[in-house]
Amino acid sequence: MLRGVSLRVTAPRVAVLSAVHDDPHADTDSIIRAVRARLAAVSHQAVYDSLHTLTAAGLLRCIQPSGSVARYESRVGDNHHHVVCRGCGVIADVDCAVGAAPCLTASNDHGFSIDEAEVIYWGLCPACTAAPAAPARP
Repeated sequence: MLRGVSLRVTAPRVAVLSAVHDDPHADTDSIIRAVRARLAAVSHQAVYDSLHTLTAAGLLRCIQPSGSVARYESRVGDNHHHVVCRGCGVIADVDCAVGAAPCLTASNDHGFSIDEAEVIYWGLCPACTAAPAAPARP
């Protein structure tokens, strides 16, 4: 995978790819913890550099829903979207609407050649929907 995009294979890069693959939508702190479980001596900077390089090479995708820290995923190369829980913050992938990616047809493209759309659906996940409402504070 790394050689396929002309990147050197390094232990931090392999560990970062593995961490993101194992935990889609992981934030940087979670990725650092997972990488350090594999490579105890890896620095924060090595993880940040790997995330930047892998994202720039198209092997990872960075998303940042409003009010959230940056998160990374290994699902790249398609036009999928996300659903985010307003309660607990969990994120899940949502495939583009059925058909020929209708979300890529803007009502006014202003002359742009559009090749990607970023749609985020917001709501409550099943666990938060089922949770009893918190009592009102006095």
